[in-house]
Amino acid sequence: MPAETPRLSLDGITRRFGAVIANDSVSFAIAPGEIHALLGENGAGKSTLVKIIYGLLKPDAGTMRWDGKLVAPSDPRAARKLGIGMVFQHFSLFDAFTVAENIALGLDDAPDRRELSERIASVSTGYGLPLDPDRLVGSLSMGERQRVEIVRCLLQNPELLVMDEPTSVLTPQEAETLFATLRRLAGEGCSILYISHKLEEIRALCSRATVLRAGQVVGTCDPAAETAKSLAEMMIGSEFDAPRRQLVTTSEDIRLTVKGLNRPAGGAFGVALADIGFSVNAGEIFGIAGVAGNGQDELVEALAGEWRAPVADSIVVDGHPVGRLNAEARRGRGLFTLPEERNGHAAVPSMTLAFNTLLTARRRAGLLWNGIVRRGNVRRFAQEIVRAFDVRTFGVDVPATSLSGGNLQKFIVGREVLQNPSVFVVAQPTWGVDAGAAAAIHAALAGLARGGAAIVVVSQDLDELMSLTDRIAVISNGRLSRSLETARATVEEIGLLMGGAGGGARNAA
Repeated sequence: MPAETPRLSLDGITRRFGAVIANDSVSFAIAPGEIHALLGENGAGKSTLVKIIYGLLKPDAGTMRWDGKLVAPSDPRAARKLGIGMVFQHFSLFDAFTVAENIALGLDDAPDRRELSERIASVSTGYGLPLDPDRLVGSLSMGERQRVEIVRCLLQNPELLVMDEPTSVLTPQEAETLFATLRRLAGEGCSILYISHKLEEIRALCSRATVLRAGQVVGTCDPAAETAKSLAEMMIGSEFDAPRRQLVTTSEDIRLTVKGLNRPAGGAFGVALADIGFSVNAGEIFGIAGVAGNGQDELVEALAGEWRAPVADSIVVDGHPVGRLNAEARRGRGLFTLPEERNGHAAVPSMTLAFNTLLTARRRAGLLWNGIVRRGNVRRFAQEIVRAFDVRTFGVDVPATSLSGGNLQKFIVGREVLQNPSVFVVAQPTWGVDAGAAAAIHAALAGLARGGAAIVVVSQDLDELMSLTDRIAVISNGRLSRSLETARATVEEIGLLMGGAGGGARNAA
């Protein structure tokens, strides 16, 4: 009996960007109805490859076959016409438009409004992803927004669905719903190419995995027959041990206190903060979980000093009220904050790595003298970060945008950690980074805590929080739940709080 013709097969796909080879003769195939994982470190070539599949980039060499026939999609419209749908990691939705209006923008031949609304309701309900076509996207949770992107693809009857980090904005319960939908689609014959850094979900969901390293295929395996450790080792090419948080008795010295922090919603789709309160001791790592869009951005901005509280003692660092101080003055008191958005907020993409150190380290790392930049000190500090955090780069004089997401994240985390803050608030420290980079960042945070700093980690990744923190609280609709000892908390309990169960108690101290 002849072997089944692959839905998609790649043969020798190569793509260069100048002297850098992003994909080096990549070959693999995906069968009809298969859930196939694409694994690799940041910079391994995954994004380039899926952009070629979806028609956003053209390969320099190699061929692509669809159901056995040679194809070369010239753009996403041509890829969609073949039957390829893609759900990107970063959503492309307009907050002020309705669900139906957003979906219509992404369809090549959208039906009239009434028919489209009926199809959205039918398809979304049928696949367990219910949506109201008339709701404004700005009023949806991150999980619901992802449904919009998925349903938009499903309305085009895809035969291959490419998903990039699909659970990064979901609660555990929402992730299980998504997995059930993907398994049903696969059972109906739809092939799925699944990209994720969460190796345990790869093991649970995918029947086969292709592993990329430095742009080359280094192996294909059955994830269920592997461990998360062995998959990580295939990705990085060496032995890998995920660091475990060594819990110690933290000091009774309170380094950060937040009490009665209220903030009005910023804009039509912002989230108001209501009576936020918690404290963090020296040597403690305090986690704040939550689905994106529940007030995390507003809280991090308030802690950073990008938004100043009306009451000075609503935020206290080492006994000093800082609620009315700006970000620079708070850094002078030892309160450092690293925002979620790397490019444009934590780093300036067009500036060199060396000069990106000036954004936050100019005084504490001695990079200025009488207002004049000390270029030698700037380069030395940047080189120290690169060495200490194993940042893969051609040097410190390259622009930040030239680094992969994981390497840029290691650089900006290192920039802050090497300044030895007293209190460090970091949002989504390992979002979208590979296992090796995540391990390095976790080790740095744990080391900072061992040195006596108070750490606040705001993250949607429950696995990260469960392995790293001493206590966890959940932010939902601008309210913070009571804190739980991490060792006694369960993923199910925290997941329910992330979904809004419990109403958001007001004191996490």
